[in-house]
Amino acid sequence: MKKFFLRVLIIFLIIFNSACGLTEKDNFKGKLAFFVVDVGQGDCLLIKTPNDSYVMVDGGSQNEEDKLKYFLSQYDIKNIDYVVATHPHEDHIGNLDYIIKNYNVKKIFMPKVTTNTKSFENLMEAIRKKKLKISVAKAGISFELDGVLFQFLAPNSLRYDDLNNYSAVLKVVYKDNSILLMGDAEKISENEIIKKFDVKADILKVGHHGSVSSTGENFLKRVSPKYAVVCCGKNNDYGHPHRETLELLSKYNVKVVRTDIDGTVVFLLDGEEIEVYK
Repeated sequence: MKKFFLRVLIIFLIIFNSACGLTEKDNFKGKLAFFVVDVGQGDCLLIKTPNDSYVMVDGGSQNEEDKLKYFLSQYDIKNIDYVVATHPHEDHIGNLDYIIKNYNVKKIFMPKVTTNTKSFENLMEAIRKKKLKISVAKAGISFELDGVLFQFLAPNSLRYDDLNNYSAVLKVVYKDNSILLMGDAEKISENEIIKKFDVKADILKVGHHGSVSSTGENFLKRVSPKYAVVCCGKNNDYGHPHRETLELLSKYNVKVVRTDIDGTVVFLLDGEEIEVYK
């Protein structure tokens, strides 16, 4: 009798787990999925359009390549259509050469700035071998994919003292929902952006891993997000996110999601409502 009940329990668990898997996949259908991938101290963001096209914004550090590969295998992601490299810091572009080499990338956007690092050289070599043409990411450039608008709000100037401010800032709009992706853009870039663009968004991927150098109060008020995403590693050497940034987000009642605490996070947007899965 015990063996019978044990078998029934095992069968039930198999059916239950299978059903949960189907339900999870079904939840993605017809929705925009925004994946905030835990790659430690770095940025890696992936957007799935309602018709299953993929846009990757940054890819994290090469030191965390295994985390990215694990994520891609877990969600069975086989195609990445567009890639955006926000700026050439290693913790943002370190794995993008792997993406270019192993996925059928149709288009890549990068700001017009270079740097003398191995990760940047690897990325440029991968782009060259695939014979891809780089589209310049700058304020005013936009593209549409499956009814989703991707609009670059920065960079707005030709020269900056800090590489972070060359960051390609991207606003993603799907019906009544919107996401603002800041790369490592700091307050200088934020102030340029709000002079030209509507920055209001439901979800804000805060600039520079939650550093005090980004997310100015006036800028945050303009964005007025429901959620703030912080991409950072556990016990990182920079103290990210900084206390001042967290206090400011708390002051405006913004719900904070952090990869160092929550791991990989998925937002599902249907054009009106937002679901969050940690």
